[in-house]
Amino acid sequence: MSRQFRYFDVVMAAFVTILVVSNIASSAKIIDLGFSLFGIPLAFDGGTLVFPISYVFGDVLTEVYGFRASRRVIWTGFGALALTAFLFFLLQILPGEAVWEETAGTAAYDAILGGISTGGIALASLLGYWVGEFANSAVLSRMKVLMNGRFLWVRTIGSTLAGELLDSVIFVTVASLTGVFPWELFVTLVCTNYLFKCLIEVIMTPLTYAAVYGLKKAEEVDVYDRGIRLNPFPVKDLAG
Repeated sequence: MSRQFRYFDVVMAAFVTILVVSNIASSAKIIDLGFSLFGIPLAFDGGTLVFPISYVFGDVLTEVYGFRASRRVIWTGFGALALTAFLFFLLQILPGEAVWEETAGTAAYDAILGGISTGGIALASLLGYWVGEFANSAVLSRMKVLMNGRFLWVRTIGSTLAGELLDSVIFVTVASLTGVFPWELFVTLVCTNYLFKCLIEVIMTPLTYAAVYGLKKAEEVDVYDRGIRLNPFPVKDLAG
């Protein structure tokens, strides 16, 4: 991305912040609303309420700046999440101060933040996020070209349905394999994660429209990814 944009770095910073916070929230708490949908209890990790916003930002980035710019942001988020997991791991292995051990303690730290600091949540998030975000960006990019820029809501929701499905299945599967979530909650967490994330995308569609059209006007840009290969790795794009 050779051209300098006024708001690109701001959007990238917001995207990365939401990504990191959502993963801490996923490790910190599982929420139970106390009712079921089609017999499935609506219990979900805390990050489910925050993480979908990153898909909204991903939609905005791809729609306005194109796949290659979005790819840069996705990799930046990937690095930030890996660094976050490493720093929480360092905190976990360092000895605790005596008074803190009495009032809170290592056991409490492990119970609340053990997932992200021991790698369970981090690994699940990294894999799910990487696959889901690139799928979301690639689907939206292709749909924009095929639809010639029309029906933005179809592109944002359609790409999210694909990306969030992959993300939710991979995230909960890896988190369950690493012991972060019990297998008894597998179906519940996959379904509620997917339903809630997609619902939040639909609810935020008006804000997505406002952000997209506001940025396009302010930046004087509207990228169509014609003639590039949607490769998640930053290599030279080839026609096709």
